[in-house]
Amino acid sequence: MAGLSDDPTLERHFKGHSSAVNCCDFNPNMRQLATGSDDNTVMIWNFKPQMRAFRYIGHKGAVRCVAFSPNGSMVASGSSDRTVRLWVPKVKGESTVFRAHTAAVRAVKFSSDSGFLVTGSDDKLLKVWSVNRRQFRSALRGHTNWVRDAAISPDDRLVVSGSDDKTVKLWDLSSNRAVHTFFEHRAMVTSVAFHPDGTCVAAGAADNTVKVWDIRTNKLLQHYLPHSQAINSVSFHPTGNYLVTASDDSTLKILDLREGHLFYTLRGHNGPARAAQFSPNGAYFSSVGADRQVMVWKTNFDETASTLGSSPAPAQPRAPASRPERVEAPRPPAQRPVVAPQPAPQSAPMPAAQPTLYSRAPTQARQPYEVAPDTNPLPEPVRSTVDPASAEAQPHDGLMDAGAPDVHVADYDPPMFDSGTGSEAAALYERRIETMMGQVARQLARLTETVHILDDRLRIVEDNLRGDDGEDDGDDDSANDRT
Repeated sequence: MAGLSDDPTLERHFKGHSSAVNCCDFNPNMRQLATGSDDNTVMIWNFKPQMRAFRYIGHKGAVRCVAFSPNGSMVASGSSDRTVRLWVPKVKGESTVFRAHTAAVRAVKFSSDSGFLVTGSDDKLLKVWSVNRRQFRSALRGHTNWVRDAAISPDDRLVVSGSDDKTVKLWDLSSNRAVHTFFEHRAMVTSVAFHPDGTCVAAGAADNTVKVWDIRTNKLLQHYLPHSQAINSVSFHPTGNYLVTASDDSTLKILDLREGHLFYTLRGHNGPARAAQFSPNGAYFSSVGADRQVMVWKTNFDETASTLGSSPAPAQPRAPASRPERVEAPRPPAQRPVVAPQPAPQSAPMPAAQPTLYSRAPTQARQPYEVAPDTNPLPEPVRSTVDPASAEAQPHDGLMDAGAPDVHVADYDPPMFDSGTGSEAAALYERRIETMMGQVARQLARLTETVHILDDRLRIVEDNLRGDDGEDDGDDDSANDRT
């Protein structure tokens, strides 16, 4: 029987964003974590002792996606302001910004060699960019609604994408065409991921389900219903044995793909969990949510992930095997991060009767900042001790600010690149006000157009009513004459 040490544990708990946090990604060197938020900023959380977090200011809209390059030298971010920025994850926060799409950018992923970048947008397109040359390479057209997420295969030959059109598409980058489309989801597809060995893809959707396909046969391998609300994120463990999901029901779920059932449920967020991501070495995973919290969890349950830098061979998902019945653990106290084994959900096309996890003692909840002694390679986050009286002299609670100057956002054609450094807080507020004024103006224009349409339809109805009344009066007069 496994001990309590095999359960995932909360190792770090960061706060710094002023609004919902939408995305997260680990630096491959395991020294930093990047997050993006509705507060229009990108933050880099440093795990090294005595190093503060970096706050990057430059986007004019909510940051929807972030990704570290595999070599760790860059961070890419996509925003509702229709731009993509490439940041250098250091104190200065120097960035290159380019007008990537004509609508919000929701997906950004690097190739394995950091040579090119794939972006997805509400303009229904995926685009491929050369990172070194800062040039547009090609566009992938085929979705009929917003593109929510995209991922690149380990060999950099394929791209998988999920969309509001309820489909998952597989693209061949050599021809820039969709080679297959999966139609099994019944609601918008919010997240997609490639299995580490490149033979499978997983997708999470607003229909509360997770599906895994074999792209060699285009057959559905596994189907899960782990959450009670929409799924926002899916991420494979580097071994390929597990999948972590984040949902609007505020929980994280870890699925055991070898056995085909739910392995763990984690409760820590006080609102929708927006994203969850395994670290490149599998020893940790992060989660972010609408509650503005950033959490780093230690995996523990996979022995192969206990050593940093280990890269065990990926394992293929397979049908569940029979396991003994267990007694469900009691629910721990509220408002604490909790790890609790859960009953297996129904999984199709797996057998209807699903096995359950082996018996285990109830897991004890840990406080957010509790760290096991001498076992944690990640240091405690540096927390600010700013005196309220000197708040003006130390903005953002002591967190370092970096950013880029104001950049005019225009349509994609032709692609344009420029770079910049820091910007003043007043300029940021002014840009936000301009953005809000533009949104208000567009809404007023739409309302005015709607009023004109309704007015025209009302006139048509009135004309029809007058015609009907005239015909009725004529009939009555004829009847009176006959009388």
